[in-house]
Amino acid sequence: VTGVQTCALPISPVGLGTAGAHVVLAKAGISSVPASRLTGDIGLSPAAASFVTGFSLVADATNVFSTSTQVLGKVYAASYAAPTASRLTTAVSNMESAYTDAAGRPTPDFTELGTGNIGGKTLAPGLYKWTSTITIPSDVTLAGGLNDVWIFQTSGDLSMAAAKSVILSGGAQAKNVFWQVAGHVTLGENSHFEGILLCKADITLQTGATMNGRALA
Repeated sequence: VTGVQTCALPISPVGLGTAGAHVVLAKAGISSVPASRLTGDIGLSPAAASFVTGFSLVADATNVFSTSTQVLGKVYAASYAAPTASRLTTAVSNMESAYTDAAGRPTPDFTELGTGNIGGKTLAPGLYKWTSTITIPSDVTLAGGLNDVWIFQTSGDLSMAAAKSVILSGGAQAKNVFWQVAGHVTLGENSHFEGILLCKADITLQTGATMNGRALA
């Protein structure tokens, strides 16, 4: 049974602060396998640029950032020249605050929906909470308007099967979809994901996976 979930009260989006200036932001490391492609800036702190691997980085003359043929944007790390380190410290702090905000939203509209399996469902805007892993074994649709917000909370992992998709409909926007994951995120081969990942552990996009949003770990 698929079904359409509905809820009554709108919720406000999660504020990202300066973390929102990055498509990928992490604390311990960022790795890539060519020819992966990223559109936007990426940042790493407090780890150094040596923990950004697989990108063939080319340092700018100012040493404030690097560039890569795989990144349509700039690459920042804590070991680069001022003011990069202080800006990244702020961005990481904002990321952690955003995670805490998303995880702490009270009174969910839906609790333990599908015991974590949301494949095949059409989900209305609202706050969803699980104490188990969220699995997406088949396409899931988020149906709502331009300003509607989804927040998904889990104390487990998030796992998406190969070649499956998160689909936005009715004007829903990826910038208003927040996935708060206390564990690990794995997006399967050739899958497509939408939304902002706020993950406490790590985020892995397997071969051919695509994502419209931000990966903040």
